Amino acid sequence: MVPHDASRTPGPAAVGLDQARTLVEARLARILDHHREHAARIHPDAAPVVDVLSRLSGGGKRMRALLAWIGWRAAGGAANAERILTAGAAVELFQTAALVHDDILDRSDTRRGMASVHRSFEASHRHHGWRHDPEHYGVSAAILAGDVCLALADTTFLEAILGSARPDRALAEMQTMRFEVMVGQYLDVLAEMVPPAADTAAAGARAETVVEYKSARYSAVHPLALGALLAGGDDALVAAFERVTLPFGIAYQYQDDLLGVFGDPDLTGKPAGDDLREGKRTTLIAHAVALLDPSTAAELDADLGRPDLTDERIHHWLRRLTDCGARQRVEDDIRTRLEESTAARAGLVEAGAAEDAVADLTALMDSLVHRNA
Repeated sequence: MVPHDASRTPGPAAVGLDQARTLVEARLARILDHHREHAARIHPDAAPVVDVLSRLSGGGKRMRALLAWIGWRAAGGAANAERILTAGAAVELFQTAALVHDDILDRSDTRRGMASVHRSFEASHRHHGWRHDPEHYGVSAAILAGDVCLALADTTFLEAILGSARPDRALAEMQTMRFEVMVGQYLDVLAEMVPPAADTAAAGARAETVVEYKSARYSAVHPLALGALLAGGDDALVAAFERVTLPFGIAYQYQDDLLGVFGDPDLTGKPAGDDLREGKRTTLIAHAVALLDPSTAAELDADLGRPDLTDERIHHWLRRLTDCGARQRVEDDIRTRLEESTAARAGLVEAGAAEDAVADLTALMDSLVHRNA
């Protein structure tokens, strides 16, 4: 267990979202510093396996941790807030592990404007002139770093639920989140490998399934539920939250899909059109295949997943995805999902959620859907 000074953590009612973000980041830094020291005691050469996690976890919006915080407050979480800060750090550690592994699967060179973890290890191998294959070393070391981060997420979450109001239910929620996101990730990888479905409706449904289980439930549904459960919230409140968070989470990922193709590299930290080079079968692509003429759709399919796709070719597809109406379809989908989420939000107070927490949830969601990175 990582030592902390609970007496210095203010109660949840006294903390706004910005301060909650700062407190979670401080808790996360303490956890990683503690385990870096442990790794260095084992052997000085082991410290980099934690250093890369500290660098990667230093960025991000902390959306999942903040949703857990809001869920805790909405369900009446009171007294010392160290428990929910620890839980928030746990979901951020899980997110960091997911990013490490995701970048390996997607063969991504960058993340948050830095070299991805496997590329960082690969560069270290090249810099020192070590033996054997630097790329294999980079992937191997990154897999292990991601596994370390998963283990830290589990340990940290178990610390958070000890003595909580509904530990068994909270643990089950965390286990469900882990299972769903990994199955969703597998389906995402599979979609890049198998031939495109002849039935465009089936292709769209498959893409939506990936969005829901790889992203929406993981990013929005489960974090808010976890916070509520740790504060003793009942299943009716958790269900009311899901009616808000599931459509929001889907809209959030749809927007992420647009940014992965049309986003400004200076803001996203990723090259323009990176999702095209990675071959991601997003709802944007599903709409495009349905809207383009068959020969152009086949041309798009042939270009997807080509790491050597030129910038000129990327810009060609940016124009085609816009002109054919695929981009507009996704934007319309986002609008529809957000309207559904907003309508469901009206029932949260009736379900027992604290009004000030609902106000914070509204503010957080609004800030996240109006983003450019």
